[in-house]
Amino acid sequence: MSELFAGIDVSGHRLDVAVTEATAPWQVSNDTLGIDELVGRLRALSPALVVLEATGGYEFEAACALQAAGLSVAVVNPRMARDFARALGGLAKTDALDARMLAEFARVVHQHPERERFVKPLATAELQRLQALVQRRRQLVQMLTSERLRLRVAHVAARPSLQRHIAYLKAELDESDGEVASHVQRHHAELAQALSSVPGIGAASVAVLLAELPELGQLDRRRIACLVGVAPLNHDSGRMRGQRHIWGGRATVRGVLYMATLTAVRHNPVLKAFYQRLVAAGKSKKVALVAAMRKLLTILNAIVKHRTSWCPSMQNT
Repeated sequence: MSELFAGIDVSGHRLDVAVTEATAPWQVSNDTLGIDELVGRLRALSPALVVLEATGGYEFEAACALQAAGLSVAVVNPRMARDFARALGGLAKTDALDARMLAEFARVVHQHPERERFVKPLATAELQRLQALVQRRRQLVQMLTSERLRLRVAHVAARPSLQRHIAYLKAELDESDGEVASHVQRHHAELAQALSSVPGIGAASVAVLLAELPELGQLDRRRIACLVGVAPLNHDSGRMRGQRHIWGGRATVRGVLYMATLTAVRHNPVLKAFYQRLVAAGKSKKVALVAAMRKLLTILNAIVKHRTSWCPSMQNT
């Protein structure tokens, strides 16, 4: 009997489920009762892999319940699933069709030589809390930035309201920083101290790395660079050799790494010398900065992997 694979199209109120070799998709509500029914039916079918799209958090409860039931679960980027559908000629789009396509995508992913890139354990409760705190801090920073920009061009009648809101957001941000720092010290003190020992890496950067790059220290330097999106990708065809560019990856981690690198190329002796050497060799400052980002990530990866602290000898990492 051939292996079965399941695909689940997620919305805020409903889960559309398709299983390979099955006759028709079926639906359950995206709540506790519906997810219990989903787990029961899929456990009985025992699919080799269940694939869900990342849908703004609506998929989280179902994915956790399925994984807790012992099923292999992959939560994938919607763009990947949509590109897969287009490659197979699937131009029409309905929830039922999307579920069927995700089931076929699950079959392909299951045969992929690097299947672990897609199928990985979901975050623990403590990591989920840190991720939520870091995300909320980012939202507060974005709101504060927006209100400050509005204040610069606001009419005098609107300024008191903006100033009150800015003061409120500053207080909330201070509270958020305290909650993040407290959580990091309670659960990741040793690791946070090791990461903070690198010149250019501050408390905010450490929190983002711990929350949004849990693979740090578990992958080699090439794979971690690809995961974050700082590895140059080839663009060749025939005799044409195109310019290498970075693309994709985890934008929030890459943004934090960029800001840390701006500081590091001025104050970190290893990164400063590395950056200046590339610029002196004729590389553009942008290319040299991206290369320094990649080197900084490699150093951070080695620190977490070996549970050590920063030392200048890491220039050879």
